[in-house]
Amino acid sequence: MGRPKRADEAGGIYHALNRGNAKAEIFRKPEDYAAFERILADGLSQYPCRILAYQLMPNHWHFVLSPTEDGGMSNFLRWVSLTHTMRLHAHYATAGEGHIYQGRFKSFPIQDDEHFLTVCRYVERNALRAGFVDRAEDWRWGSLARWLAKPEPEPKLLSGWPIPRLPNWAQRVNEPLSNDEMKAIRWSVKRGAPYGSETWVESIAKRLELESTLRPRGRPKKKQRVTQEVEKES
Repeated sequence: MGRPKRADEAGGIYHALNRGNAKAEIFRKPEDYAAFERILADGLSQYPCRILAYQLMPNHWHFVLSPTEDGGMSNFLRWVSLTHTMRLHAHYATAGEGHIYQGRFKSFPIQDDEHFLTVCRYVERNALRAGFVDRAEDWRWGSLARWLAKPEPEPKLLSGWPIPRLPNWAQRVNEPLSNDEMKAIRWSVKRGAPYGSETWVESIAKRLELESTLRPRGRPKKKQRVTQEVEKES
Protein backbone atom coordinates (compact mmCIF):
# COMPACT_ATOMS: atom_id res chain seq x y z
CA MET A 1 0.00 0.00 0.00
CA GLY A 2 1.36 3.44 -0.94
CA ARG A 3 1.67 6.42 1.31
CA PRO A 4 -1.57 8.29 2.04
CA LYS A 5 -1.97 11.60 0.29
CA ARG A 6 -0.64 14.59 2.24
CA ALA A 7 -3.00 17.52 2.70
CA ASP A 8 -1.24 20.85 2.14
CA GLU A 9 -3.68 23.51 0.99
CA ALA A 10 -3.32 27.27 1.23
CA GLY A 11 -5.19 28.56 4.27
CA GLY A 12 -5.42 25.17 5.97
CA ILE A 13 -4.07 24.48 9.45
CA TYR A 14 -1.86 21.45 10.07
CA HIS A 15 0.07 19.75 12.83
CA ALA A 16 3.47 18.48 11.69
CA LEU A 17 5.88 16.19 13.54
CA ASN A 18 9.25 14.60 12.84
CA ARG A 19 11.70 12.64 14.97
CA GLY A 20 15.38 11.89 14.98
CA ASN A 21 16.42 8.66 13.28
CA ALA A 22 15.94 5.78 15.74
CA LYS A 23 14.70 8.48 18.17
CA ALA A 24 18.23 9.87 18.45
CA GLU A 25 18.74 13.42 19.68
CA ILE A 26 18.65 16.17 17.06
CA PHE A 27 19.25 18.94 19.62
CA ARG A 28 22.08 18.29 22.09
CA LYS A 29 22.70 21.73 23.59
CA PRO A 30 21.08 25.20 23.71
CA GLU A 31 23.12 26.35 20.72
CA ASP A 32 21.54 23.58 18.60
CA TYR A 33 18.03 24.83 19.38
CA ALA A 34 19.03 28.43 18.66
CA ALA A 35 20.63 27.43 15.35
CA PHE A 36 17.45 25.60 14.34
CA GLU A 37 15.33 28.66 15.10
CA ARG A 38 17.58 30.68 12.79
CA ILE A 39 16.98 28.06 10.10
CA LEU A 40 13.25 28.47 10.66
CA ALA A 41 13.52 32.23 10.18
CA ASP A 42 15.49 31.73 6.95
CA GLY A 43 12.87 29.28 5.73
CA LEU A 44 9.99 31.63 6.48
CA SER A 45 11.66 34.30 4.36
CA GLN A 46 11.70 31.94 1.36
CA TYR A 47 8.61 29.76 1.62
CA PRO A 48 4.89 30.65 1.94
CA CYS A 49 4.13 29.25 5.38
CA ARG A 50 3.09 30.62 8.78
CA ILE A 51 4.11 29.19 12.17
CA LEU A 52 1.22 29.32 14.64
CA ALA A 53 2.72 27.18 17.41
CA TYR A 54 5.75 24.94 17.86
CA GLN A 55 7.91 23.06 20.34
CA LEU A 56 11.43 21.75 19.87
CA MET A 57 12.31 18.68 21.92
CA PRO A 58 15.65 16.83 22.21
CA ASN A 59 14.73 14.16 19.65
CA HIS A 60 11.72 15.60 17.80
CA TRP A 61 9.74 18.70 16.94
CA HIS A 62 6.09 19.73 16.65
CA PHE A 63 4.64 22.53 14.53
CA VAL A 64 1.20 23.96 13.92
CA LEU A 65 1.47 25.55 10.48
CA SER A 66 -0.68 27.31 7.90
CA PRO A 67 0.65 27.50 4.33
CA THR A 68 -0.29 30.58 2.32
CA GLU A 69 0.10 28.72 -0.97
CA ASP A 70 -0.75 25.14 -1.92
CA GLY A 71 2.23 22.96 -1.00
CA GLY A 72 3.75 25.65 1.20
CA MET A 73 4.05 23.48 4.33
CA SER A 74 5.84 20.65 2.53
CA ASN A 75 8.24 23.01 0.76
CA PHE A 76 9.01 24.85 3.99
CA LEU A 77 9.59 21.75 6.14
CA ARG A 78 11.52 19.97 3.39
CA TRP A 79 13.95 22.89 3.17
CA VAL A 80 14.18 23.22 6.95
CA SER A 81 14.90 19.52 7.44
CA LEU A 82 17.51 19.34 4.67
CA THR A 83 19.24 22.51 5.83
CA HIS A 84 19.21 21.36 9.45
CA THR A 85 20.66 17.99 8.45
CA MET A 86 23.51 19.54 6.46
CA ARG A 87 24.40 22.09 9.12
CA LEU A 88 24.20 19.58 11.97
CA HIS A 89 26.49 17.14 10.15
CA ALA A 90 28.91 19.99 9.43
CA HIS A 91 28.89 21.21 13.03
CA TYR A 92 29.47 17.77 14.58
CA ALA A 93 31.65 16.46 11.72
CA THR A 94 29.33 13.49 11.19
CA ALA A 95 28.85 13.64 7.43
CA GLY A 96 28.34 10.16 6.00
CA GLU A 97 27.24 8.65 9.32
CA GLY A 98 23.57 8.28 8.45
CA HIS A 99 20.28 10.09 8.46
CA ILE A 100 19.36 12.73 11.04
CA TYR A 101 15.59 12.30 10.66
CA GLN A 102 13.58 9.07 10.66
CA GLY A 103 11.98 9.98 7.33
CA ARG A 104 9.49 12.48 5.99
CA PHE A 105 7.44 14.43 8.51
CA LYS A 106 3.94 13.36 9.57
CA SER A 107 1.02 15.79 9.43
CA PHE A 108 -2.74 16.10 9.78
CA PRO A 109 -5.33 18.86 9.12
CA ILE A 110 -6.93 20.70 12.05
CA GLN A 111 -10.34 22.40 12.24
CA ASP A 112 -10.03 26.12 13.02
CA ASP A 113 -12.13 26.11 16.19
CA GLU A 114 -11.61 24.72 19.70
CA HIS A 115 -9.84 21.74 18.10
CA PHE A 116 -7.10 24.10 16.94
CA LEU A 117 -6.73 25.41 20.50
CA THR A 118 -6.52 21.84 21.83
CA VAL A 119 -3.72 20.94 19.42
CA CYS A 120 -1.82 24.11 20.34
CA ARG A 121 -2.10 23.18 24.02
CA TYR A 122 -0.85 19.69 23.16
CA VAL A 123 2.16 21.13 21.33
CA GLU A 124 3.03 23.87 23.82
CA ARG A 125 2.91 21.57 26.88
CA ASN A 126 5.12 18.88 25.32
CA ALA A 127 8.17 19.61 27.48
CA LEU A 128 6.01 19.79 30.61
CA ARG A 129 4.42 16.43 29.79
CA ALA A 130 7.92 14.98 29.34
CA GLY A 131 8.98 16.27 32.77
CA PHE A 132 11.65 18.68 31.49
CA VAL A 133 10.12 21.74 33.22
CA ASP A 134 7.73 22.51 36.06
CA ARG A 135 5.71 24.99 33.98
CA ALA A 136 5.08 24.84 30.23
CA GLU A 137 6.25 28.43 29.73
CA ASP A 138 9.65 27.59 31.28
CA TRP A 139 10.63 25.64 28.15
CA ARG A 140 12.50 28.21 26.09
CA TRP A 141 12.35 26.42 22.74
CA GLY A 142 8.72 26.85 21.83
CA SER A 143 5.95 29.25 20.96
CA LEU A 144 4.48 29.70 24.44
CA ALA A 145 7.64 31.23 25.90
CA ARG A 146 8.04 33.39 22.79
CA TRP A 147 4.44 34.60 22.91
CA LEU A 148 4.68 35.49 26.60
CA ALA A 149 7.94 37.42 26.13
CA LYS A 150 6.23 40.39 24.41
CA PRO A 151 7.92 41.50 22.25
CA GLU A 152 8.82 38.21 20.68
CA PRO A 153 12.59 37.56 20.76
CA GLU A 154 14.62 37.57 17.57
CA PRO A 155 14.36 35.94 15.16
CA LYS A 156 10.63 36.59 14.80
CA LEU A 157 8.88 33.30 13.99
CA LEU A 158 5.23 33.47 15.04
CA SER A 159 2.14 34.54 13.12
CA GLY A 160 -1.25 35.55 14.47
CA TRP A 161 -3.87 32.89 15.19
CA PRO A 162 -7.06 32.34 13.19
CA ILE A 163 -9.09 32.52 16.43
CA PRO A 164 -8.28 34.27 19.74
CA ARG A 165 -6.47 32.47 22.52
CA LEU A 166 -8.66 31.67 25.47
CA PRO A 167 -8.22 33.83 28.60
CA ASN A 168 -5.37 32.78 30.93
CA TRP A 169 -3.81 30.87 28.05
CA ALA A 170 -0.59 29.88 29.82
CA GLN A 171 -2.55 28.39 32.70
CA ARG A 172 -4.70 26.43 30.26
CA VAL A 173 -1.59 25.04 28.57
CA ASN A 174 -0.36 23.86 31.96
CA GLU A 175 -3.56 21.88 32.53
CA PRO A 176 -3.47 18.29 31.20
CA LEU A 177 -5.56 17.36 28.19
CA SER A 178 -8.37 14.90 28.80
CA ASN A 179 -7.91 11.23 27.98
CA ASP A 180 -10.31 11.59 25.05
CA GLU A 181 -8.39 14.59 23.67
CA MET A 182 -5.05 12.79 23.94
CA LYS A 183 -6.45 9.64 22.34
CA ALA A 184 -7.91 11.58 19.41
CA ILE A 185 -4.75 13.60 18.79
CA ARG A 186 -2.51 10.54 18.99
CA TRP A 187 -4.74 8.79 16.44
CA SER A 188 -4.40 11.79 14.11
CA VAL A 189 -0.62 11.83 14.60
CA LYS A 190 -0.36 8.11 13.87
CA ARG A 191 -2.71 8.00 10.89
CA GLY A 192 -2.60 11.53 9.48
CA ALA A 193 -6.34 11.74 10.09
CA PRO A 194 -8.05 15.16 10.24
CA TYR A 195 -8.74 16.44 13.76
CA GLY A 196 -12.05 18.21 14.36
CA SER A 197 -15.77 17.65 14.77
CA GLU A 198 -17.21 14.45 13.28
CA THR A 199 -18.97 16.22 10.42
CA TRP A 200 -15.91 18.35 9.60
CA VAL A 201 -13.62 15.33 9.65
CA GLU A 202 -15.86 13.41 7.26
CA SER A 203 -16.19 16.39 4.94
CA ILE A 204 -12.50 17.34 4.84
CA ALA A 205 -11.36 13.71 4.54
CA LYS A 206 -13.57 13.26 1.49
CA ARG A 207 -12.52 16.54 -0.13
CA LEU A 208 -8.79 15.98 0.47
CA GLU A 209 -8.93 12.24 -0.33
CA LEU A 210 -7.94 11.25 3.19
CA GLU A 211 -10.68 8.68 3.84
CA SER A 212 -8.08 5.93 4.29
CA THR A 213 -6.66 7.74 7.34
CA LEU A 214 -9.95 7.24 9.17
CA ARG A 215 -9.73 3.45 8.97
CA PRO A 216 -7.37 1.17 10.93
CA ARG A 217 -4.45 -0.25 8.96
CA GLY A 218 -4.25 -3.90 8.00
CA ARG A 219 -6.82 -6.48 6.98
CA PRO A 220 -10.10 -6.55 8.91
CA LYS A 221 -10.65 -9.33 11.42
CA LYS A 222 -12.16 -12.57 10.11
CA LYS A 223 -15.68 -11.85 11.40
CA GLN A 224 -15.56 -8.37 9.91
CA ARG A 225 -14.31 -9.71 6.55
CA VAL A 226 -17.15 -12.23 6.40
CA THR A 227 -19.68 -9.48 7.11
CA GLN A 228 -18.17 -7.31 4.39
CA GLU A 229 -18.28 -10.18 1.88
CA VAL A 230 -21.94 -10.89 2.70
CA GLU A 231 -22.78 -7.22 2.24
CA LYS A 232 -21.09 -7.21 -1.15
CA GLU A 233 -23.08 -10.25 -2.30
CA SER A 234 -26.44 -8.95 -1.05
